[in-house]
Amino acid sequence: MSDRVRVAAGARIHFGFVNLSLAHERLYGGLGVALDDPETRVVAEPAERVVCADAHAREYAERAANVLGVAGARVEVESALPRHAGLGSGTQLALAVFAAVARANGRESDERAAAPELGRGGRSGVGVAAFEDGGFLADAGHPTARFTTARPDDGEWTVPPVAVRHDVPAEWRFLLVEPDIDPGRDGDEEDDSMRAVVERADPAVSDRIAGVLSRRLLPAVAAGNAERFGEAVEDIGRLNGSWYADEQGGVYRPPVGELVATLSEHPAVYGAGQSSWGPTVYGITDAARASEARAAGRAALDAAGVDGEVRTVSGRNVGARVEHGDDAPRNG
Repeated sequence: MSDRVRVAAGARIHFGFVNLSLAHERLYGGLGVALDDPETRVVAEPAERVVCADAHAREYAERAANVLGVAGARVEVESALPRHAGLGSGTQLALAVFAAVARANGRESDERAAAPELGRGGRSGVGVAAFEDGGFLADAGHPTARFTTARPDDGEWTVPPVAVRHDVPAEWRFLLVEPDIDPGRDGDEEDDSMRAVVERADPAVSDRIAGVLSRRLLPAVAAGNAERFGEAVEDIGRLNGSWYADEQGGVYRPPVGELVATLSEHPAVYGAGQSSWGPTVYGITDAARASEARAAGRAALDAAGVDGEVRTVSGRNVGARVEHGDDAPRNG
């Protein structure tokens, strides 16, 4: 049975990796959390070929049709996450398009299995896991022996499995400060930077991150303690930044470091950092102090002399939302 379908997938924050050193047994190991807002929303209807006005979504729809063995689909992007902002835009768009094309053609879909064919999930598994089930997430990384200096061809990897997943407490909030500056790295530029980082990463940093993860971050998630969680992810972000300093001009890319420093001093923000390559800055807070945290975010932008957007959002403890038939608006 074919159908009209909408798929809505939330953003995610990426706190960093557990290990980037070739001296340890497993490489990468992403840490992150799924967010309720903002969302990528994609609508698809069955069609005899791929029809889509959005160039990025059209590429994913064409790949999806090829993987699924279907003629095509008419795809519309209702809303999309800002590209290369540190919120997981590429993976959420790719998986949402794949799921929508599959269901519009009456097919079941396995987004985790398809992600490598779409060019996603090669290092961090957080975006794929966020699409599947939401929550706070830590993935298991890849065996270090499989590391290659050249990027593998699409499809030549598996998405790292989820090692830890916890529901995000309902009262937690995540401050998002999105400065109006150049977007973060992607594509070949990101691959080149990551390869350079991995080849010279200090294994002692990994050991320190492992200690923060096991003794502070995971207990804070399990106990639902936002303050301790915020302190732990800020430390993990700073340690990750020490690996990237040569590639991005400091522990955080300028002027993100100034924003993080200002937010970290505010009592309503329990910890702050840079999501992925940025430029989005996150802060950990709770419902009772969310308005104070937003004010702190606006003040941080003013102090740095940059414009931008500020919001607080909840965690997302479910995967992508799928709506069929009359629940999904008709294209055009």
